Amino acid sequence: MIIDSHAHVVMPQEMYRFMADLASSRGNPVPRFKPPEEPVRAAVDGLIRKMDEVGTDIQLLSPRPFAQMHSVRPSLVSRLWARAVNDAIHMMTQMHPGRIYGVAGLPQFRDESPENSIEELERCVKELGFVGCLINPDPVEGDGSPPPGMGDEFWYPLYEKMVELDVPGMVHSASSSHPRESYTLKFINEESIAIISILESNVFDDFPDLKIIVPHSGGAIPFHMGRFRAWNLRRKEPETFEQKMRKLYFDTCNYSKDSLEFQIKMLGVDNIMFGTERPGTGSVHCPETGRDFDDLKPVIESIEWLSEEDKVKIFEGTCRKVYTTNFNPGA
Repeated sequence: MIIDSHAHVVMPQEMYRFMADLASSRGNPVPRFKPPEEPVRAAVDGLIRKMDEVGTDIQLLSPRPFAQMHSVRPSLVSRLWARAVNDAIHMMTQMHPGRIYGVAGLPQFRDESPENSIEELERCVKELGFVGCLINPDPVEGDGSPPPGMGDEFWYPLYEKMVELDVPGMVHSASSSHPRESYTLKFINEESIAIISILESNVFDDFPDLKIIVPHSGGAIPFHMGRFRAWNLRRKEPETFEQKMRKLYFDTCNYSKDSLEFQIKMLGVDNIMFGTERPGTGSVHCPETGRDFDDLKPVIESIEWLSEEDKVKIFEGTCRKVYTTNFNPGA
């Protein structure tokens, strides 16, 4: 079975019109909106066709990160938008049960406590059957000073609720208002910062059952392991840096075979899950292979030194291990 753990919702134009109205009005007056059924069905049917083209059995679907509007004032905008997008994803899960599972977007707002997201996370998990959530390390989106790093107790209310619900969180920044940093670059930067912040903190001592996924191959960290091994030795840490890294989980959303091979060698297969973001940044035809960059299944299958057992772990085993609540894919 091929489980794509990292995919984002394809929304109909009606959703984007609501997004524009919401951002323009700043939620005043509070609009009434329900995702339109037929346009949502057309969007998810198109997504299923794309999954079938590349042999994906299941996708875990979350909001488009760069469109979450976490820095748009007032916080009501993010709250209304997150709820609308989560409702649209839920509709898609109902239209294609067993093929689509929901991952919640949270109504984070600038540097406010993540406590503001707990109510929506509970709704998504308990009422909508979602299996996890996205966590934006910088809801300020480059427009001012961000909240503390993800190793800080600032994040503990959210971690406590994630452990209680037994759902993982994927570290995924949103947009970037900073002129020196596109949103794509911000993804990698924030993932790298989050890893180091968490690993040099007491997070896993305080929450040993917490499950954190770092997408895009773990940002820059696996590709600079020597630097961080040295940093770890200099600090005389009781655990090696590799041992610390294996407290986290990672996906394969990286469109280079050489980089994927290096990531797997550095991190091992037990903490890596298949992810493509398809359709997304990598949905571009590659002239060398004749496939889209995000058609990663044949890339992983072509890595000769991976055993069949290794490939099963990457394609489905790690995902099944991490996503447990509300996640019940067939054999």
